[in-house]
Amino acid sequence: MAWNEPGNQNDKDPWGGKKDGGNQGPPDLDEALRKLQGQLGKIFGGKGGSGSGSGKISGGAFALILVGAVVVWALMGFYTIDQQERGVVLRLGKFLETVQPGLQWNPPLVDRVEKVNVTKVRSHSSRGTMLTEDENIVEINLSVQYVVSDPRKFYLNVRDPELSLVHANESALRHVVGSGEMHQVLTEGRELIAQDVQIRLQGYLDRYGTGLQISKVNIENAQAPKEVQAAFDDVIKAREDEQRVKNEAEAYANGIIPVARGYAQRVREEASAYREQVVARAEGEANRFLKLLTEYQKAPSVTRERIYIDAMQSVLSNSTKILVDVKGGNNMMYLPLDKLVGANAGSTGSGATVNSRQLEELTNQVVDRMRDRQAGGRLREGR
Repeated sequence: MAWNEPGNQNDKDPWGGKKDGGNQGPPDLDEALRKLQGQLGKIFGGKGGSGSGSGKISGGAFALILVGAVVVWALMGFYTIDQQERGVVLRLGKFLETVQPGLQWNPPLVDRVEKVNVTKVRSHSSRGTMLTEDENIVEINLSVQYVVSDPRKFYLNVRDPELSLVHANESALRHVVGSGEMHQVLTEGRELIAQDVQIRLQGYLDRYGTGLQISKVNIENAQAPKEVQAAFDDVIKAREDEQRVKNEAEAYANGIIPVARGYAQRVREEASAYREQVVARAEGEANRFLKLLTEYQKAPSVTRERIYIDAMQSVLSNSTKILVDVKGGNNMMYLPLDKLVGANAGSTGSGATVNSRQLEELTNQVVDRMRDRQAGGRLREGR
């Protein structure tokens, strides 16, 4: 029930006064402060009082308060540096040291620690229209990736290191592109341009003392202005066709030349083998003739007959039909060797192939018949 509702038996208001009389305003603020001061004095060993008197803090309590304040101050000095960070410590505004990752302590209110991330890869992209050495205009999109290599320089040397990187990047890119021709920028020269921009940009940043390290520079796009883009596309296509035709010609040459060299080597090897074969065969024939001559000198008739038989064997082995003209005879004898061999093979049950033994028997038969025929002719002449 509210204090001022009808029927409320408590006639006091919340300010300590009565409803129908007395002090109707709020209590005196000075009196409340004096009461609080008296109570604090009692707590810390002093004597509480009212009115104008105040309690006094004892020496032990003051020392306790001082120790507590020192402990709180010391605890405020602990902090942690993450693995990817480094801490730049400033003592009264002056650089003191660079702290490594881990739990660290520095006196608060005296030292100030600024944490700098040195592993995060930051990037900056830019796009610009610039003039080449041959007075052509190109549009280039470029991205730069970088990290903080020196936290002290990054935080203290330059007011805004990343803004300095933006300006230095613009300057380095325009200098490199302005030193080259347009077709190099649009075609095969992009990688070289990116390398030159990275070297020049890193030199600028080191000279400024920004503490930044460039890790990669990429030229994402390089093209001519839109008004002449179609003409430049045709030029690039023509260059690509030229390079393609050159590659095809080189591939064809690389395929033909080894084949020709291999064929020439094969011809030389075959000629060398044929020469060695002919020489070896001639030497073998000469040695065989010398040995045959020696045997002939020992037994002329036998050797002569053997030579005759061998000659006949070599001739008859390549012919299936023989015509024999006997000296002193009037008839010419015809020998169908193919049929004779077939009949002989049929009687023996073997194949139609004539071996050396069968050929020798056949030759002996032919010789015997020739002799018989010649003997018969002589007998008729004697009569």
